[in-house]
Amino acid sequence: MVVTQLRPEHFEAVVKLANQVHGDNYLDMPGIAKMVALGTKFDINACFVALDDSGNLLGFRTSYAAEQWPIDKWCSPKAWPVLPSQMAYFKCIAVAPEAQGQGIGPKLLHASVVALRQQGALAGVAHLWKQSPGNGAVKYFTKAGGQIIKIHNDRWLENCINDGYVCTICSNECHCQAAEMVLMF
Repeated sequence: MVVTQLRPEHFEAVVKLANQVHGDNYLDMPGIAKMVALGTKFDINACFVALDDSGNLLGFRTSYAAEQWPIDKWCSPKAWPVLPSQMAYFKCIAVAPEAQGQGIGPKLLHASVVALRQQGALAGVAHLWKQSPGNGAVKYFTKAGGQIIKIHNDRWLENCINDGYVCTICSNECHCQAAEMVLMF
């Protein structure tokens, strides 16, 4: 397996995997291009893919550079341990179901943390899907050192209403919770 920067030649496979893992209409081609743009600062790309020996996508992680992402109502900056200007955002991760449990998520997270540090961030915040199978998302991020800041109800409901997102659990009316978590670098 190789971990490398997410580039345009990976976009189609990334969109397909994101929608398979997170639900229909979770991601599209303009969306992944925007994620990579928001994750690139000082010519350092903080978005990565994991590829098998044949070049097939095993997983991906997108992360946004500090000061390049919108702090919205789902964020609690007053509870963060660093200034908002020093906070990166861990946007999305997905690992192919057949490749889960092989340590791919932590390797992708590590690659993003290294890049985000090089960009000048001191920490990263994420909204982890509490209803992921076995609460695996929160467990994985906690094992990496992440701390829960706040639990948000109905985090992705607006995406269902406005973007046609179809949650893998709730269908087109998502009531899943998001654990806002911070990881210090």
